[in-house]
Amino acid sequence: MKTSWSPNSWRSKPAKHMPTYKDENLLQESLDKIKKFPPLVFAGEARSLKSKLAKVAKGEAFLLQGGDCAESFADFHPDNIKNSFKVILQMAVVLTFGASCPVVKVGRIAGQFAKPRSSDKEIIKGVELESYKGDIINGPKPILLKKDLCKYIFI
Repeated sequence: MKTSWSPNSWRSKPAKHMPTYKDENLLQESLDKIKKFPPLVFAGEARSLKSKLAKVAKGEAFLLQGGDCAESFADFHPDNIKNSFKVILQMAVVLTFGASCPVVKVGRIAGQFAKPRSSDKEIIKGVELESYKGDIINGPKPILLKKDLCKYIFI
């Protein structure tokens, strides 16, 4: 069963790992800015990946996904991205040779600033703390507290 997608359709889905945004106005302001950005991935790239993943599902290719669980703003630097990309490519060469099949490479890099959690709180040594969901949510400078989102993301 196909469902229609829209930029706001995520709001109607059950979500167990969503951050709590304390300032809905600031959230909406941030979303309004993001809407004006060019796409990060173009439709042709998404169709190509879908086709390659179909081959993975059929056992005709191997999926290699690499990257950090959650990147920090402090470590967000072109050298780190380049080094992660190099490692993924090196692993792909080894896998291509070893598995004798194509390797579909997917990188979770250059903007993986959020981390899903099953609970808003966690207990560490008897102390209840807010779960860390990544710098974009509750890092040292949460992104929604910045008025100039564009400037903050593209430092």
